[in-house]
Amino acid sequence: MTKMIRTLKTLRVKLFLLFIFLFSCSNNNTNSRPNFIIIFADDLGYGDLSSFGHPTINTPHLDKMASEGMKLTQFYVGSSICTPSRAALLTGKLPVRTGMYGERSVLFPDNASGLQPSEQTIASALKSLDYKTACIGKWHLGHLEEYMPMNHGFDTFYGIPYSNDMRPESQWDYARNNFPPLPFLDGVDTIGVSLDQSQFIKMFTDRSIDFIQQNKNNPFFLYLAHTAPHTPLMVNKENKGKSKRGLYGDVVEELDRSVGKILNTLKDMNIEKNTFVIFTSDNGPWGWRGINGGSAGLLKGNKGSVYEGGYRVPSIAWMPGRVEEGIISRSICSTLDLYPTIMAISGNKESQINGLDGIDISRALFENLPVRTNIHYYRKDTLVAIRHKEWKIYIDDPNPWNDEFTKADLPLLYNLDQDPSEKYNIADSHPEIIDDLIQIAEAHIKETIVAPSQLDAILPSHREAYDRYNKKK
Repeated sequence: MTKMIRTLKTLRVKLFLLFIFLFSCSNNNTNSRPNFIIIFADDLGYGDLSSFGHPTINTPHLDKMASEGMKLTQFYVGSSICTPSRAALLTGKLPVRTGMYGERSVLFPDNASGLQPSEQTIASALKSLDYKTACIGKWHLGHLEEYMPMNHGFDTFYGIPYSNDMRPESQWDYARNNFPPLPFLDGVDTIGVSLDQSQFIKMFTDRSIDFIQQNKNNPFFLYLAHTAPHTPLMVNKENKGKSKRGLYGDVVEELDRSVGKILNTLKDMNIEKNTFVIFTSDNGPWGWRGINGGSAGLLKGNKGSVYEGGYRVPSIAWMPGRVEEGIISRSICSTLDLYPTIMAISGNKESQINGLDGIDISRALFENLPVRTNIHYYRKDTLVAIRHKEWKIYIDDPNPWNDEFTKADLPLLYNLDQDPSEKYNIADSHPEIIDDLIQIAEAHIKETIVAPSQLDAILPSHREAYDRYNKKK
């Protein structure tokens, strides 16, 4: 009897140790804290994916991502042009509040400033929670070292400091005469200049997969900001000539394959259920690039405009087991919301960070419930329009460079649920809606503190050439 009791006790100890071992193995395979991946395309239009209606661009991997997750049909950026949009995503603040606006609209290699190191970003917030962080691809928030990714919370950077067309090979005469060869950096070290851009998507994808594999047992944040499909369009030989849409379609389809490789990596490593992934674009398509630019689909306007085609972008959210499969969301969401939402998903109790324009949209992502009601459309530091629920009002001329509207036509009013193409101004029929929206706009203007622009300061080494060029204009 005593021997049997000893045997049972030994068996219990062994079972307990086995349970601890299995639990430990399970924890090693899946972090208790979720991982985050933001995949940011450059100048991809609302209508450029097959899941968003493009008839000849084939994007099966993104379509599968949408069928396994959520397609966001009313997803917005914080600005319709590159530098301000990227600042809005990473800080959760409107660009006017970080100084990331200006007469030149974006940062160039001759600029003397950038996103101030004092600004908290998604990366710096997650780094404080012991996340591993990587920025891969295009930065474009200041090319001087103090403004670069590793001074904004990223452990590593691999990519280019500004747009892929800001180089001596540019069609712009000022760039040809004054910009250096396009540098490519690994961390703070320049590892080459004027590299073959047809290899960029592969390079960024491979480095991203390496980062994921190296951190499978650590919580991580990957910000993968592709340079494509921003012009110049370049694609590697094996992917050239595959799309009916031509070179632009080839580039988008290579991006699609990149997304597929990253999602498959997560599945192969058995961490897909613990990784939140969102795919979107920094702004609408570069319309004046002709056949080399993208499509905003049924939306009016392009990159740089305050129309829907400039601000509304394709977006897909994915996290198996958390984001329900096959959902088509009509909730209004914004890149501004990613910062507070990621902090909330990470389990940070202080996810409602003071001073942000973004809000926690985790209920929109995980429960398909509307959370956000307003979108603000700025041109530089001027509020031009505001969306509240289904209504969009223009309080300033949406396009002062043509004569479609004059000041006398203002305000303009559209019902975006019924008229997403902004064809039918119904201001005369809804005076009470006009009054309500003007009050909302005025309150926003009153409470928004506009920071000094960081986009207009020129490096002393370029000042003479810059002034000479602009005198000739």
